[in-house]
Amino acid sequence: MPKLHQLEQLIVIPQLSKWFIISLVVGILSGIGSAALLVSLEWSSNWRESHLWIISLLPLGGFLSGWIYHQFGKRVEAGNNLLLEEIYNPKDIIPLRMAPLVLFGTDLTHFFGGSAGREGTALQIAASLADRLTKIFHFKQADRRILLMAGLSGGFASVFGTPLAGSIFGLEVLAIGTIQHNALFPCLIAAVVGDRVTLMLGLHHTAYRHAPVIPTITFIGMISAIVAGAIFGIVAMIFAKLTHKISHIFQEKISYPPLRPAIGGVIVALAVWAVGTTKYIGLGIPTIVDAFNTQLPPWDFAGKIAFTALTLGAGFKGGEVTPLFYIGATLGNALSLILALPAPLLAAMGFVAVFGGAANTPIASTLMGIELFGLESGVFIGIACVASYVFSGHAGIYKAQRIGSGKYHFMAVQEGQSLATQTLEAARTVEKND
Repeated sequence: MPKLHQLEQLIVIPQLSKWFIISLVVGILSGIGSAALLVSLEWSSNWRESHLWIISLLPLGGFLSGWIYHQFGKRVEAGNNLLLEEIYNPKDIIPLRMAPLVLFGTDLTHFFGGSAGREGTALQIAASLADRLTKIFHFKQADRRILLMAGLSGGFASVFGTPLAGSIFGLEVLAIGTIQHNALFPCLIAAVVGDRVTLMLGLHHTAYRHAPVIPTITFIGMISAIVAGAIFGIVAMIFAKLTHKISHIFQEKISYPPLRPAIGGVIVALAVWAVGTTKYIGLGIPTIVDAFNTQLPPWDFAGKIAFTALTLGAGFKGGEVTPLFYIGATLGNALSLILALPAPLLAAMGFVAVFGGAANTPIASTLMGIELFGLESGVFIGIACVASYVFSGHAGIYKAQRIGSGKYHFMAVQEGQSLATQTLEAARTVEKND
């Protein structure tokens, strides 16, 4: 045994060298994919805002997106949940068509005026491109699992410009309460390289205002941060459950898949006309920026929840994370009216904490907050992210996410099952009790 430990470094070096090269390639592919996504989304969003009449054609865009997936994308329609399932139980190489399909589908959503994000698209592009290496290197299950995790990290880091958060996200998102450390090195390299490639291609990420003054940690300040985090977590849970519920209703009531986003598009377009503003559709980045600079209407977060849950639940393509940033930043802005913390700080806390609660990734969200808003805000951001994670319960935006370890030591949960299975069993228990 002592001799084995003396030889560990000799064994590790060639393996790390191999994974450095593989992760480098994954990072390059992720960066290129995210750059294409960011450029196309910027064009789609700008064109829509300059030609608002296009929103009236959102039902047509929804039908087109649904028809394309119905004809050519049934195998990849599960999106991020397919990626998580393949990481847990590797079976088939992810079809390469996932990348162009999700890119085109997301562009259609934003072009016609749906409310969605971009993270899910970036992850799917990165992972589907990275899985091409499985054929080249003939990876076994364990290595392919790490390859896909590196793809998740590279996609997340490159689309948001947060390499540290991205590296942990690829590890943390798989299962609540557990992290697979043997994939840390590949995920870190893929995240750093992916971020750098996107920047080298001339893409720049949105710069958000840092809180000008960070208060000293006091008892009142700590309690305020915990209360804010608890509210962020409850709102994250509401968003996740509402989105899944709407999706279930559309699937149950509408048998022909292309009609789901078409009908959803009718409702969203009418809602845009009814509220008289486009601030709740698209990525919503201008409103996110405003949340750090001025007092916004306290109901903005609820508007974004409704529009995004309906858009994604009806079957439009796109991610959840940027809308979660919007929800969190505007909710934090609203909470500044009642909590003893500055509005820019609460907006920053909400920005990452609602995402952390919905994705069950408190460490990645804390690191993202530090990368985006500075180390000075780190303690408040960390408290909010952990509280949000605790109060969001065993729910989340990714139904294929597993429960690796329960969130509470005093409450037993069935570890190892997916959130979808856990929700189904809970519903059956309620029915039996009734």
